[in-house]
Amino acid sequence: MFEIIPSIWLINGKCVRLKRGDFSTEEVISNNPLEIAQAFEGIGIKRLHLVDLDGARRAEPKNYHILEAITGYTDLKVDFTGGISTDGDVIKCFEFGAKTVTIASAAANHPERFAQFILSYGREKINLAADTNPQDHKIKIKGWLKKTEIDLFDHIDYFYQRGLKFLKCSDVTRDGVMEGPNFELYEEILKKFPTINLAASGGVRNVDDFRRLRDMGVHAAVFGRAYYEGRMSIKDLETFLKEN
Repeated sequence: MFEIIPSIWLINGKCVRLKRGDFSTEEVISNNPLEIAQAFEGIGIKRLHLVDLDGARRAEPKNYHILEAITGYTDLKVDFTGGISTDGDVIKCFEFGAKTVTIASAAANHPERFAQFILSYGREKINLAADTNPQDHKIKIKGWLKKTEIDLFDHIDYFYQRGLKFLKCSDVTRDGVMEGPNFELYEEILKKFPTINLAASGGVRNVDDFRRLRDMGVHAAVFGRAYYEGRMSIKDLETFLKEN
């Protein structure tokens, strides 16, 4: 079943938004991420993507207390990401209530370690984030601050061959600017990796984008800015959830 997954991005414990991952564009949306999470749960959302931007920059999760609060005071299935690089980090995320973790930098820097995470914790719990600029299809890591020389499709294939089930892919040029998802990129990924459960991230403008992604065979869509700026209303989301 197709899922829509709201994202909450954290800096210093506050909910923020960025454009194209540029930290200089930071805007604080709320000082209370729990309140936002509870509002999503109230309309029937089941899963939340919680992004620890402090952790992404520092290569070590920093906002466990927010993860603990959200998992303690909602029934949301929280996917936690940002700076997760060791077994200790993964275990701690699960101890604080995460249902799944999404990992980007460690997968790029230590592919064998990430492949071992899939084996150790199970392919239902370990997600890969493969984020890229489609101009060159190179993987970007550390909160998109660092470009690698790793090809997107080679990167996905390495883990696909080792049991990867869940992939989140962002076109970083579309994130936070509401120009529409990169449908062509997602079509190419699904063609090359037909059994992958793909979560599309970046550029969602409205529920019509959700419908198109769903009809393409995408597993989930991660959204944020369009909702926070009022382009998509609570009513829009409720309507889509009912029809889906």
